[in-house]
Amino acid sequence: MYFVHPQIKLSNLVKAKLSLIKSPDTEKLIQKLLFYFPEKQFIFTDMGRSAFKIIIEKLNLKDSEILMPAYICDIFCHILKNYNVKPIFLDIDLKTFHIRTEEIKEKITPQTKAILVCHTYGLSADIEKIREIAGDRIIIEDCAHSFGANTGNQGDVAFFSIYKQFPTLRGGMLVCPRDWEVELPKTSFNFRDFISFLNCFSVFAFLFKKFGGGIAPKMVRKEKLSRPAEINKASLSLFSDFLEDFEKSLEKRKKLAIFFQEELKKLGFEVQEEENNVFCYLSALVPANLKEKRDKIIEDLRKFRVFCTRIWHTPIILDPQNFPNTFEAAKRIINFPLQNHYAEKDVQKIIEAIKKVL
Repeated sequence: MYFVHPQIKLSNLVKAKLSLIKSPDTEKLIQKLLFYFPEKQFIFTDMGRSAFKIIIEKLNLKDSEILMPAYICDIFCHILKNYNVKPIFLDIDLKTFHIRTEEIKEKITPQTKAILVCHTYGLSADIEKIREIAGDRIIIEDCAHSFGANTGNQGDVAFFSIYKQFPTLRGGMLVCPRDWEVELPKTSFNFRDFISFLNCFSVFAFLFKKFGGGIAPKMVRKEKLSRPAEINKASLSLFSDFLEDFEKSLEKRKKLAIFFQEELKKLGFEVQEEENNVFCYLSALVPANLKEKRDKIIEDLRKFRVFCTRIWHTPIILDPQNFPNTFEAAKRIINFPLQNHYAEKDVQKIIEAIKKVL
């Protein structure tokens, strides 16, 4: 069985269980993170969105405008509304899924205080080029998908959703200047975290997909906090422990992803081919002639125990005429399973299932 969200091999069960009960070695973790983000401070939050809320407050972005991609998670809409921030949307490039930089100059205004740059699906965006156009505007890096892709250092501030790349149950990380002072309420391991832990193992993930589809999302939404809070100790400990061999597993993941992409291209899919991609999601566009059947393809792949997703398949804007690439990506995107512990034979099995479905 193959799933998109981070999974834990049964051979790592003992390691994972120990992570749940022990206190995280925060000092060791920070020293490890300084390798990626020298001269920065790290604030661990319950969710990535909490880190984004802190950024808005600390940089005084209330009652302003922020440029951002139209192809992005809908959670931003609610947050921006609460802070009276007006989003100015930019269409994307279909080869990278990043903002079309040529639109920045067209849409920037005197009220524009910041640009939110999303390193979509794990591919790093060209921050240097964006800064040349944006001038002295604040650049916020949305690194939810891109830990390890040399992101988080070039903008003014950055935030991560660590549970998207690590089996941490929940958690975000704010990478910010060292003089920021942030105090957050503590959180504890709860029932939602226990379910998330079980979901990291394929047997339970399958049962949840089959029988818990309507229940789990409601439960998760109910437990999300309106104000930023700390990550709980269990999630931080899991992050610290699974970060230890991250570089080694990432290199293996990249090689597998490139092999996966080559096989998908043979079937007519369009993929992110640029360098410096950590492949948080192995994402591709279905062949243009099959875009009306994208959802059926995903549904049929489940019969072969291949569980894909369609991240951001519902655009947050309602203007296909001015955002054609955003709507095209939303209609054709498929995020395929890819785990650090996969071997080439696993990718081949997924490709064989795709061939049968097509």
